[in-house]
Amino acid sequence: MSIAAVPRGAHLTRRLIQLYVGLALYGASSALLVRAGLGLEPWGVLHQGLAERTGLSIGVVSIIVGAAVLLLWIPLRQRPGLGTVSNVFAVGIAMDGTLALVPDVHGLVAQIAVLVAGVVINGVATGLYIAARFGPGPRDGLMTGLHLRTGRSVRLVRTLIEVAVVVTGFLLGGSLGVGTVLYALAIGPLAQFFLRVFAVGGEPAGKRTGAGGKGAVAPAPGDGDTAVTARTPEQAILPQ
Repeated sequence: MSIAAVPRGAHLTRRLIQLYVGLALYGASSALLVRAGLGLEPWGVLHQGLAERTGLSIGVVSIIVGAAVLLLWIPLRQRPGLGTVSNVFAVGIAMDGTLALVPDVHGLVAQIAVLVAGVVINGVATGLYIAARFGPGPRDGLMTGLHLRTGRSVRLVRTLIEVAVVVTGFLLGGSLGVGTVLYALAIGPLAQFFLRVFAVGGEPAGKRTGAGGKGAVAPAPGDGDTAVTARTPEQAILPQ
């Protein structure tokens, strides 16, 4: 599994800053969801469950899981970029750092406020780091790779992976609740909005590959979609 070359050219400095600010904010937003105590995003449920079982910090667990998922890219023939490798480490470090600084939240009103802030910041972070176009995170690339290799829709692949992740995390002791539902409903529209806000030159980060253009994939039998279009990693993160 080779690492994709880092693109050069105009706006490179802005893109690098955008990438690392986005990853730091992503980790911080995940920490806020933990402090809110009302339920985590799907992968956060798994990370928290594993942290409960292993005694490791949730940030360290996030790094370990990210590295393990990245290894799954090898049989899928996915090529990680700078953003992919950075995602593995930066998000977990930022998450543990934020948890060390932000105290526990008490009272339902405060919990709801922190939850909403965490979800919104997560949307901002997603738009920042994906629009920088240095490659998807390991978990998003896994969805993309399975979509391309199986011919199944992004919607189906994403749903199956995240259901498995949430159930496993919950059984291990992860926090599942209203925050999980709010995240699932809000992250798509938020990310789509901030992808447009933070797009850096070239094609908009969320633009779909045209029908019949490069990347078109034949529909899989019984999938329910009239056509399956190969999406960029940037598009694959969003609920379809």
